[in-house]
Amino acid sequence: MSKPINNSVFYVEFPATDLAATKRFYAQAFGWSFEDYGPDYVAFEDGQLSGGFYRAESVPPSSPLVVLWADALEESQAAVEAAGGIISKPIFSFPGGRRFHFTDPNGNELSVCGEA
Repeated sequence: MSKPINNSVFYVEFPATDLAATKRFYAQAFGWSFEDYGPDYVAFEDGQLSGGFYRAESVPPSSPLVVLWADALEESQAAVEAAGGIISKPIFSFPGGRRFHFTDPNGNELSVCGEA
């Protein structure tokens, strides 16, 4: 990994009630890779950003919305659905592009954005 850019997002962590289901979902939907750090933590690499999932009893509603990028938005939405994600907002347009929102197996809400 190269040196992080000063004042940039470096790492992101999410709560997860089921780490095995979380790994299956993100590997299938987005091709992420994982490294386990004991029974209660798993790190991920998405090719650009690193992060992790920590075991939690429950997942509180999240405030910050993590937005992923997809070159083919419809294909990404289909992959999320095929992996068991729940589409909370189907593809919609906004100034500058299109996106959809989904929840993962733990209830974390993320978005996937693509070109208009």
